[in-house]
Amino acid sequence: RTDSFISTQPISIPHTMTAGKSKRIQKGSKKHKKKDAFKKKEWYKVHAPTPFKSGFVCHTPVNKTVGTKLATTNLKGRVFEVSCGDLMKDETMSHQVIKLRVEDIEGKDAYTAFYGARFTTDKLNSLVRKWHTLIEAQVDVKTTDGYTLRLQAVGFTRRRRLQVKKTCYAQSAQVTRIQGRMRDVLEKTVSKCDTKKLCSILMHNLVGREIEKQCAGIYPLQNVFVHKVTVVKAPKLASAQVRELHNIKTA
Repeated sequence: RTDSFISTQPISIPHTMTAGKSKRIQKGSKKHKKKDAFKKKEWYKVHAPTPFKSGFVCHTPVNKTVGTKLATTNLKGRVFEVSCGDLMKDETMSHQVIKLRVEDIEGKDAYTAFYGARFTTDKLNSLVRKWHTLIEAQVDVKTTDGYTLRLQAVGFTRRRRLQVKKTCYAQSAQVTRIQGRMRDVLEKTVSKCDTKKLCSILMHNLVGREIEKQCAGIYPLQNVFVHKVTVVKAPKLASAQVRELHNIKTA
C-alpha cells in the first residue's frame, strides 16, 4: 500500500433537507395578513330598565348582517352583568351585581330586562364570622308578571343584649324554624310584586329586614340578605312590554 492511492480531496455528497425541518427552509411560502375582526362588527347602545337611575349600561359589538345571519338575532338574549352601584349611582350598592338580558332592539339601541342578581364574593366572605351560625334558605316563587325566580337568602345569628357567652350558636330545631320563616316571607313578598318592584325591594334589602323582625322571637339575627336571584323561567316579552319597562311611549 502506497501514498499514491490515498486521495487528499474532499468527497462531495448531495444532501437535501425536508421542508419544515430546517430553520432556513420555511414550510409554506405564502404569508397571510392578519385581518381586523372589529371591521366586521357594529356597535349597539345597551339600555337598562326603569328601576335603575342610569339608563345607559354599555356599548356592545355585534357581527354585521351577512346574508341570512342578522345582527339582531346575535344580540337578542345576550346577558350583561352590571354593578348595581353604577346603575343606581350609589357606591354603597356596589356589592350587588345585576343581570340584564337584551329583549328588544330598535335601530342601534338594545333594550334589556331584569334577568337575575347576586352578591359579590368579597361581600359574602366578609359576612361570615366565627362563633356565629350561618342560616340559608331557598325557595322558588312566581311573580305577577310571569317570572319564576329562585331566591336564596342568608342570615347570621346575633349575640343577645348583655350576653356573656362568647359564642351564639343556634340549635338545629331553631335553624329549621328560622328557615321556614325565611321561606314564608320570601313567598309572600315576591308573589305579590313584579320584577320592576322586586328590584327596588332587593336593592334596599326590605326582605332582609322583615325576616329579622319575624325571626327575632326564635333567635336574634343580623346581616340577613337575599344574596342570589336566579331566573328559572322567563316569559316571552312583547316589544310593547319592553318599552313600558323603559318608559318609552308608543305612537
